[in-house]
Amino acid sequence: MNDTTTNRSGSARLARRMERGAAFLGSDVAIMAGAMSWVSERNLVAAMSNAGGFGVIACGAMTVALLDAEIAATKALTDKPFGVNLITMHPDLMALIEVCAKHQVGHVVLAGGLPPKGSLEAIKASGAKVICFAPTLALAKKLIRSGVDALVIEGMEAGGHIGPVSTSVLAQEILPAIAKDVPVFIAGGIGRGEAIAGYLDMGAAGVQLGTRFVCATESIAHPKFKQAFIRASARDAVASVQIDPRLPVIPVRALKNAGGELFTAKQREVAQSLDEGAVAMAEAQLAIEHYWAGALRRAVIDGDVEHGSVMAGQSVGMVTKEEPLADIIASLMTEAAQALEQRAA
Repeated sequence: MNDTTTNRSGSARLARRMERGAAFLGSDVAIMAGAMSWVSERNLVAAMSNAGGFGVIACGAMTVALLDAEIAATKALTDKPFGVNLITMHPDLMALIEVCAKHQVGHVVLAGGLPPKGSLEAIKASGAKVICFAPTLALAKKLIRSGVDALVIEGMEAGGHIGPVSTSVLAQEILPAIAKDVPVFIAGGIGRGEAIAGYLDMGAAGVQLGTRFVCATESIAHPKFKQAFIRASARDAVASVQIDPRLPVIPVRALKNAGGELFTAKQREVAQSLDEGAVAMAEAQLAIEHYWAGALRRAVIDGDVEHGSVMAGQSVGMVTKEEPLADIIASLMTEAAQALEQRAA
């Protein structure tokens, strides 16, 4: 069998495995771009969707007006489907959902915990599909019962906020139980197409990658931020440490730098405010979230990769150069197709 036939056969297998996920997203391929604050804005999101994948705007701490403008600007750059990622603890969550509805955004991704009462209904009333993160099988089943349309299963290898369990373990535990019920997208530590093929073979409808797209040519991340990714190895992407058990802080994976020490100091400061009764627990947790938003902006936008937060997943070692997003997608698809062909031989 010659190389052309091999690739064509592998590509056909890949297309079949991605069919459900791509149909759900309305994209050519079932690859979502993880929502990364300050990185996943109009340029990267539009480029991702234009390349055949599925871009997702990271709303993060944006105001309602800012999200409104960002969605409009993204629609001006692409006529392909894209989604919006909303943080469940955002104080204006319902108003943000209204903005998505106004722009007829087809998919809303809810991150950061269980969806607050009324949020799922509000999203679905607009005709949009709801995608949620499920860190455990029990939560996955609960979310499905509540009416979510798809799930993202993200392991601790991912960048940014992470849970305690690896992607491979979560996939083994959760996919056999729920993959037949809703489309499931696997995320965390995926940097090559061979891994994509493996998760599709296990029953995933698609995958979500973030770190791999940071150094896309279309990404507005500062050149120093991109260089930090290109230089880094997997072991450089480490999880933050919680210093006060009364202040539950979701760990964040980022490249080792002085910013990690600054976060430790910030936790001590917030814990002291708790001790003194100056802030309530909810306020304290929001203060931590605002810290991360500021630290991430310093790194991504200003290029302060020493004192800012260089959030990156462990797949960062597979990011070796800056290249167009369409080329990254093409490489991933070629690797996945070849892997499927070899496994069938």
